Amino acid sequence: MGTDDTYLEAGEKMGRTVEKLAVDLKGVRTGRASTGLIEGVKVDYYGTPTPLKQLATLGTPEAQMLMVKPFDPGSLGAIEKASQKADLGLTPQSDGKVIRIAIPPLSAERRKQLAGVVKQMGDQMRMSLRNIRRDAIKEIEAFKKAGDCSEDDETRGKKSIEELFQEQEKKALDLVEKKQVEITTV
Repeated sequence: MGTDDTYLEAGEKMGRTVEKLAVDLKGVRTGRASTGLIEGVKVDYYGTPTPLKQLATLGTPEAQMLMVKPFDPGSLGAIEKASQKADLGLTPQSDGKVIRIAIPPLSAERRKQLAGVVKQMGDQMRMSLRNIRRDAIKEIEAFKKAGDCSEDDETRGKKSIEELFQEQEKKALDLVEKKQVEITTV
């Protein structure tokens, strides 16, 4: 393994970290209906916890309404129960064929709280990125110490890891900023 492998591994880890942040941010309420709020809800489907998006069609017929239409009408009760247990602060209403979930508007105080939660998620992700960068740089330094790479390779490797970090951090900060704007916009 050399500096190139270290770079690729760090890039993969950083990419996964930013992707996880994007998925986590989808689950934060914004006051508008978004299928991301409920698609990860686990439904006990024949004894197996299954993500809701695999059991139903999710849609937003109105700005403040989510609609869940199960592929299997027999799973309607289980989906409704899971939606209530998911602790989203939302009340599902079933008409026997589809489940409708009204999204109440967020108060100004709740918007501030959620913006703070999003900022905290971003900070945790940045810490993870820094740790990945630190580990990659240590690995490159170990190669140099062991004589497996030249000083130029070490310098280039460190520089490319730093550039990768800057790029991924910018992506993540953009995601966080976009979500905060989404939350604070009434």
